[in-house]
Amino acid sequence: MSVTVPWPRAEEARARMLELFPQGFEEREDEDGLELVAYTDAGGEERLWHVFGGVRSAEVGEGWEDRWRAFHRGVRVGHLWVGPPWETPPPGSLSVVIEPGRAFGTGSHPTTRLALLLLLGLPRASLLDVGCGSGVIAVAAAKLGFRPVTAVDVDLESVVSARRNALANGVSVEVLQADALARPLPRAETAVANIALDAVTELGSRIGATWLVTSGYLAWERPSLPAFGPVCRREEEGWAADLWKRVSAQ
Repeated sequence: MSVTVPWPRAEEARARMLELFPQGFEEREDEDGLELVAYTDAGGEERLWHVFGGVRSAEVGEGWEDRWRAFHRGVRVGHLWVGPPWETPPPGSLSVVIEPGRAFGTGSHPTTRLALLLLLGLPRASLLDVGCGSGVIAVAAAKLGFRPVTAVDVDLESVVSARRNALANGVSVEVLQADALARPLPRAETAVANIALDAVTELGSRIGATWLVTSGYLAWERPSLPAFGPVCRREEEGWAADLWKRVSAQ
């Protein structure tokens, strides 16, 4: 199944495809824009229709089952390496091995890399990962020495995936299924929210942390978080992440 989007919508479309097909998809450039291709079934075709309003379908040849692996490549963030289990981490790196699955988050998206980059410079203390997806940020935080680490997500598949990835990496992460916009959140010194802009803004008054890392939105977008003051911003490929410090009493 494929859909072609004009270049001004390319980054937004990539983000939506990652949500729909976190296990991977292909990109092809043509004169009309960027073609995004997913190897999927009728259910996947229906999801594409709902998001993009129209798709093209075609039969695929032998070997398509392994082509999605080409989408997942290990990435370096400082001394961290995040990648799939079939790749070998570079010597001397602190490796975070994430099995691509149906939960969002493998480390390949700029928002994940930017959030991890901001985490590298923070004091090691307790950490809360809100909207954890596959658990890549929570697992990386535990590897970096943050203790204790708690991760929450409303999606059961994400909870299962995050627990599995924490176990595979030999780290302790408490993963909870909860709606972060409706339930009280565990307190932590540092919180990370790599989610959509509207959810980041709504969460600002609900997070009881000193440090807050937010990401998941485009570079021209800026969250409004009255309880926090901006410290620094990182941008990559049209996406952004921000580091905040609390300015009001908790």
